[in-house]
Amino acid sequence: QVQLVESGGGSVQAGDSLRLSCAASGRTFSSYGMGWFRQAPGKEREFVAAISWSGGTRRYSNSVKDRFTISRDNAKNTVYLQMNSLKPEDTAVYYCAVTTLRISVLHSEYPYWGQGTRVTVSS
Repeated sequence: QVQLVESGGGSVQAGDSLRLSCAASGRTFSSYGMGWFRQAPGKEREFVAAISWSGGTRRYSNSVKDRFTISRDNAKNTVYLQMNSLKPEDTAVYYCAVTTLRISVLHSEYPYWGQGTRVTVSS
């Protein structure tokens, strides 16, 4: 079993930055791919970013590419999402998740999820 706890969300102005963290426990964290997804009110959950177990491979959605950076620290069992140049359309609940695959952009391939952290970006 894997437990995930996100933190770092909040309310910011457009153009600001936030860093989300996701602390994992329960299994060998370094063996799994990790991902961030988000869900805005009235919309389906969407992929944001993913990182392989080694950190050597990263994937981003087109909407956040060049603004967000995913990273991980396996010694701390933590994955991060650095979000820069935030836009109102980034407003959502952000979830981190663990996949048993090396890396994936599909939420259906992530069996373990955190409870989410809310990000609100005002114009």
